[in-house]
Amino acid sequence: MSKWTGSWLSGPRSALEPGADSGDGTGQRWRGERLGLPQSGPGSVASTGRRAIAILVDFALSGGVAGLFTMPDLPQNWSLLAWFSITVIAVGFFGFTPGHALFGLRVARLDGAGTVGVPRAALRTVLIFPIIPAVVWDADGRGLHDKAAGTVVIRVR
Repeated sequence: MSKWTGSWLSGPRSALEPGADSGDGTGQRWRGERLGLPQSGPGSVASTGRRAIAILVDFALSGGVAGLFTMPDLPQNWSLLAWFSITVIAVGFFGFTPGHALFGLRVARLDGAGTVGVPRAALRTVLIFPIIPAVVWDADGRGLHDKAAGTVVIRVR
């Protein structure tokens, strides 16, 4: 992550990459360490690549679902409504979308609650739509949409 994005997200420490030390002995050694997450394996912060492929799977699924209702025409913007609905319902009640499930990912609340809930899932999804919050992240690998909703995407396997 570039230094300038982190500096305005959460103060100067968020600009530090994992392993970098701010000079006060509080350096983070891996993504998610500040959140109490393990360095690797189940429960660790999901990689950006896995997350990106998972959302592409969700987009394709949404296009297919919308296409079923608009046949023989193309789904056009109906696929956005399908994506929003699938994402909010799946993350709100189960903690993962079909793409997340395929790649072993889950959306977890930082406060330890069992489910994300529909309001937080809707907030995350609305903020993913303009793309910028999803591609600007901090040293813990959390995008602006996750920071606003108090969530983190973790690996389950």
